[in-house]
Amino acid sequence: MSFSVGDIVGRKSYGMDIMFKIIAIDEKKQEAVLKGLNMRLLADAKLSDLKSPEPLALQSYRSRSDHAQKECITKIYRRRGLEREQTRSVSGRAADEFFELPGKILHLDGDEDYLAECLKAYHSLQLEAAGFFIPEKEQPHKIWSLLHKHRPDILIMTGHDAYIKTKKNFQDLKSYRNSQYFVAATLKARQYEPGKDELVIFAGACQSHYEAILAAGANFASSPQRVLIHALDPVFIMENVAYTSINSSVNIYEVIRHTITGLDGIGGVETRGKFRLGLPKSPY
Repeated sequence: MSFSVGDIVGRKSYGMDIMFKIIAIDEKKQEAVLKGLNMRLLADAKLSDLKSPEPLALQSYRSRSDHAQKECITKIYRRRGLEREQTRSVSGRAADEFFELPGKILHLDGDEDYLAECLKAYHSLQLEAAGFFIPEKEQPHKIWSLLHKHRPDILIMTGHDAYIKTKKNFQDLKSYRNSQYFVAATLKARQYEPGKDELVIFAGACQSHYEAILAAGANFASSPQRVLIHALDPVFIMENVAYTSINSSVNIYEVIRHTITGLDGIGGVETRGKFRLGLPKSPY
């Protein structure tokens, strides 16, 4: 079977467990470069190992992903409703008397398709977010000027990554496709703002060097168990930060548990929220 750039495929050697889009083909080597449809993974594969999924199998795969996303968003709005009710009961005022100022987000993404999905999610979650498609290796060079221009409360730097299977040392940054760039970009962002509660940072992608990214200054990072993470997991993590009160710390366990990937894929440190309530709400 012949393949073309843009085709949706799975890998026979992995039991077609993840669906990919072909983004490049090396005819000489008979290899393709793949990116996950919804997992932040880049992979190489022999063309002989690729197979086009049956239409029903692809539809089922997409449906499972859509269901997981909708479930996460439903939980988010349920949590917000409970928080608003708590505000009303404590203050003795109706929740709609207050106005809300969630944290502002700056999102750099090495994948244009994933960025578009994330921006749609921010819109549906009523979050102010500036998003930019910037390849991972360029992020350390672009982050300083973008931070100065947008002055966000929350920073996400993500895209693609992978542990290189021919390497043997999980602690060596050179064993990863793009972790070195996430580390460098995080270090640069911390030069701009050293305080972890002033600028909250998520950095990393699938199988990234979790420990090195946290050591560089990120509040949240991937991937503790070097597993794949879902394209929208950074959004769901930082939504909770954006809507957690500045008087409270984010419940690390709860926020990570309610991502699509969970604790194997994402971890972090204690972090204060970026949400502010205001009173009264202007009628204009």
